[in-house]
Amino acid sequence: MSRLNVVLALLLMACALAVIQSQQRSRTYFVELERLKKQAHVLDEQWGQLQLEQSTWANPARVETLARTRLGLIAPPNDRVRIEPLTGAP
Repeated sequence: MSRLNVVLALLLMACALAVIQSQQRSRTYFVELERLKKQAHVLDEQWGQLQLEQSTWANPARVETLARTRLGLIAPPNDRVRIEPLTGAP
């Protein structure tokens, strides 16, 4: 009987250590998950800021103003504009 008790005690200790290891792993994964959620939130904020900045830089009115003021570009007169018919279209 004592041999059975020793085996059961060892089995119980092994199970207890497995539970402790599992809990520790769970805590570690939870901390990592929270860190990644925080990082994802920061990246979402940066993405929103970049989209806003891109829409500002690509605003057609802004581009036209810069083309006129910095580059000296002007729209051609209507008599210099020629529209070609689309060829090869079904």
